[in-house]
Amino acid sequence: MGPSVLSSPLGHKTDYVSSYDPGLLFPILRQTSREILGITSALPFFGCDIWTGYELSWLNPSGMPQVAAAEFIFPCDSHFIIESKSFKLYLNSFNQTVFNSYADVTECLKRDLSLVAGAAVNVNLQQLHESLLLINQVVMGVCLDGLDITVNNYHPDPTLLTNDVNEVELEEELYSHLLKTNCPVTGQPDWASLFISYSGKKINHENLLRYIISFREHQDFHEHCVERVFVDILNRCKPESLSVYARYTRRGGLDINPFRSTREGERPSVGRLLRQ
Repeated sequence: MGPSVLSSPLGHKTDYVSSYDPGLLFPILRQTSREILGITSALPFFGCDIWTGYELSWLNPSGMPQVAAAEFIFPCDSHFIIESKSFKLYLNSFNQTVFNSYADVTECLKRDLSLVAGAAVNVNLQQLHESLLLINQVVMGVCLDGLDITVNNYHPDPTLLTNDVNEVELEEELYSHLLKTNCPVTGQPDWASLFISYSGKKINHENLLRYIISFREHQDFHEHCVERVFVDILNRCKPESLSVYARYTRRGGLDINPFRSTREGERPSVGRLLRQ
């Protein structure tokens, strides 16, 4: 068992240190939330959590500041997620710390994050002039946000999910920019774009959008919200294959983008969006 989230730095006044301190990282056990969804043994999905760090800096041996953007990829079968404020505090501890090279910083981040998460974490550092940091606005699929619907439920309700009455078999890529959830500790709003790719009987678009909007007052961590969406669609609509991906807006220089799929080895194609 990991420590309680109530003992994390989230929601509390904290000191920002600028000397390297891996002890700042705070783990949160994944399994506690998964048991609520009925996941007690084998995971019904594959996937990862893709974090982007926009505020990473350290000193080179000459005392010159170095800056980079970082991508952190946590496997979804790690025992722990890392609480986001503690992650920010940890990254700040690099600010006045000397490293010999980008490679040394990368290896340090991999080592510390893997140890706390309980699984191998991949880390990619990018210099700010590199093209991969550009906003990716090429989004494939059907946007649900223009549907003319009435909404009166703002708490997750899986019974909203239905297949289309015609039960047409197809493959679809759907997305919405209307996902809003809330931090389970501070209550602060978390905004996201949600991408759903599936094959099987057609999912009713209007009811899917109602379901996405029903998270508007829900309090939970990003990773847990995406897993709830995945499990609810899988159980209610029974697709042959399913992928669910959320691109959350950043807070404290970090964004968190969980991806879950029935297809092992699949990775999402959508990168950084306008709001990120």
